[in-house]
Amino acid sequence: MADLLVHPAKGPLTGSVPVPSDKSIGHRALLFAAIAKGRSRVTGFSYGEDNVSTANGLRALGVVIDDVSKTSIEVEGVGLFGFKPADRPLDCGNSGTTMRLFAGLLCAAPFTSILVGDETLMRRPMMRIAKPLRMRGATVEGEAHKTKAGEITAPLRVGPQPPGVPLGPLDYESAVASAQVKTAILLSGLYAHGVTHFKEPTLSRDHTERMMLSLGVPIRTVGTIVQIDPAGWSGEMPAFEVEVPGDISAAAFLLVAAQIVAGSRVTTRGVGVNPTRTGLLEVARHMGAGLSVEPQGERAGEPTAEITAWAAPLRGRLIAGEVVPRAIDEIPIVCALAARARGTTTIADAEELRVKESDRIATMAGVLRSFGVTCEEKPDGLVIEGTDAPLKPGDVDSKGDHRIAMTACVLGLVASGERPTRVRNADCIATSFPKFVGTLRALGAEIEVVT
Repeated sequence: MADLLVHPAKGPLTGSVPVPSDKSIGHRALLFAAIAKGRSRVTGFSYGEDNVSTANGLRALGVVIDDVSKTSIEVEGVGLFGFKPADRPLDCGNSGTTMRLFAGLLCAAPFTSILVGDETLMRRPMMRIAKPLRMRGATVEGEAHKTKAGEITAPLRVGPQPPGVPLGPLDYESAVASAQVKTAILLSGLYAHGVTHFKEPTLSRDHTERMMLSLGVPIRTVGTIVQIDPAGWSGEMPAFEVEVPGDISAAAFLLVAAQIVAGSRVTTRGVGVNPTRTGLLEVARHMGAGLSVEPQGERAGEPTAEITAWAAPLRGRLIAGEVVPRAIDEIPIVCALAARARGTTTIADAEELRVKESDRIATMAGVLRSFGVTCEEKPDGLVIEGTDAPLKPGDVDSKGDHRIAMTACVLGLVASGERPTRVRNADCIATSFPKFVGTLRALGAEIEVVT
């Protein structure tokens, strides 16, 4: 395991840098390429651990995936019904997206698949996908949760679907706005006899809908409602080429670092700015951050832009309501903004953070206190008292959560100079941003890796 020693910034962070490709889109590009007919090419592919877990799972199911270059892969699609039984459990690593999307994709198969993951993934709730998939006739079973009655966790046993018994129609209203739940249901709908209706309380990221539409799947969306009606559809999707845009969730750490380190100005290039993912930009602007967004056209049907951030006075705000699902992965780094904002920031309606790679509400409360920031933990969020004084150098355990580790690194840049901040168990950063330390160093940060 590696720790990081983050030294306080001795000057501004400056530069123009790329960011890893969007892993949410990367997952989906792999899955749709696997069930398409023919050879698809995915460029700008992230070799972060989450996307690699999806690729390795597909290989175990008989899909040929060739690494063409450091950023490109080719996938030989097997069609909707071409998967073969894996000879071992499918290891989803730390990726909840991999596990939940595989459950939707494999629940109609005539064989059983066992889905497992690392220690943190094996604790995450899975009834949110098991319930709707069971309602349409699929078999999805898991272990009883140790503390939550009625909840299940991995290992998940998915399938088999009896011969001649197709999945049925489904009309489902989700209690949470979750792209993982939505996508699992939509993937299962590709195999169903009958219409799939899905509704969520607010609109979650819509990468799946955009990709399905581009591949000829009979999908319709109206607000927060999605429908698939396979009647009259051939069930075949063509091979495709796609260039994955940069991940705004990864860019967020660099942009916030620029906003809180005095005199900084940082540009991130080719970043996806899908409106369902730009909650962070809205929150940052609301708090007074310096930001500019220059459109750069589209990749994979997704708008992209060059985003520049610079240091500016920040103000505490209320962050709640519909913007939260569109910034849910970025809430940890929003806490870093709040720690440097004048006044009080209240984050609410974010109870979904309790069931991420860690309990991110409780973990971030501990991180902030480690840096001397006053905060109060709430059931659905945090109340944070900002300060413009140098923070106390932190000593933070990432809890295996990549976003917690990267947030702690950013906060360490504005700590006092008495000693560096230590971020323990930082290997998890490779989940989404393998070159995070190198990128921050390129911008002027001083970070040591200690094994």
